[in-house]
Amino acid sequence: MKVVVGMSGGVDSSVAALLLKQQGYEVVGLFMKNWEDDDDDEYCSTRQDLVDVASVCDVIGIDLEVVNFSAEYKDRVFADFLKEYQAGRTPNPDILCNSEIKFRCFLDHAMQLGADKIATGHYARVREWRSDGRSEFQLLKAEDGTKDQSYFLYRLNQQQLSRTLFPLGDIYKREVRRMAEAAGLHVHAKKDSTGICFIGERPFREFLSRYLPTQPGEIRSLDDDRVLGEHQGLMYHTIGQRKGLMIGGIKGMEDAGGEHDAWYAAKKDMATNVLYAVQGHEHPALLRERLVATELNWIAGRDPHTHWVYTAKPRYRTPDQPCEIDRVGNGEVEIAFAEPQWALTPGQSVVVYESKVCLGGGVIV
Repeated sequence: MKVVVGMSGGVDSSVAALLLKQQGYEVVGLFMKNWEDDDDDEYCSTRQDLVDVASVCDVIGIDLEVVNFSAEYKDRVFADFLKEYQAGRTPNPDILCNSEIKFRCFLDHAMQLGADKIATGHYARVREWRSDGRSEFQLLKAEDGTKDQSYFLYRLNQQQLSRTLFPLGDIYKREVRRMAEAAGLHVHAKKDSTGICFIGERPFREFLSRYLPTQPGEIRSLDDDRVLGEHQGLMYHTIGQRKGLMIGGIKGMEDAGGEHDAWYAAKKDMATNVLYAVQGHEHPALLRERLVATELNWIAGRDPHTHWVYTAKPRYRTPDQPCEIDRVGNGEVEIAFAEPQWALTPGQSVVVYESKVCLGGGVIV
């Protein structure tokens, strides 16, 4: 069986290729170049990543293909990224990048190369599940819960999952690094990438201002409408944000003589270009028991049951939260949480689980 592995130059995709080679697959490595605007910039590591991929492929003994999806990335991912920020929302480009580039453009290209399957270094699992005479492909959480990336993959469909392997799904990250070192892969200690998908780690405000004009406006208190300061653009702020508001020294009305809580971004008024802030991490304006999401994708191809007990992640780093689906249909889902959730953020994704199985999710509105 021929498997084309998406390789980034990091330890995870390198070990994914290594494992498949050891398991007897015909393996081809594929490096995707998806960003060209400033690929000689200090924050864009494309050249070094390609050197690392070539070195790993040489050690493993597999062929390497290089493909440029920069135009597709700009049209399908980055344009949406900018549109969402301009509308005052906080998107997650990694999710769209997975569904549109890694599991669409890459998958199509791999099939043209004669692949039977594709593989990536994601920490997730796929299984074929048969029940009541039906067969479907399920997306499962990784064994290593601290590295699980199923949240970023919730937009995949049956066709994509049926052709995908996740070799690291049952392996812990520490073991992945050990395997890489034992195999003589120099990337065994390489730092994990945490920046914008394919763009890299960079000063976010400076980067965004290249593409969207700044629009200064007032920061006001949500409780009493006092002017607290000035922002340079609502796009630079997200609900629950504390750092970067530059209003930390302003005291609340009730405690003007003593200690005071930090200020947090709580609401964006796009019509008036005002950012509203509240004082205190547990302010009621930052807590919500319900959300509505659109742009839904259910991996099984059908809506989940309403009023069943599920868990959901309203952001990647949040532990699974008990919830139930109150309403689903007409392109929307309404989710009620057992406990109030902090700083639910329009533009972010909520992903629903039934035990280890990722059912899908949508974008919070």
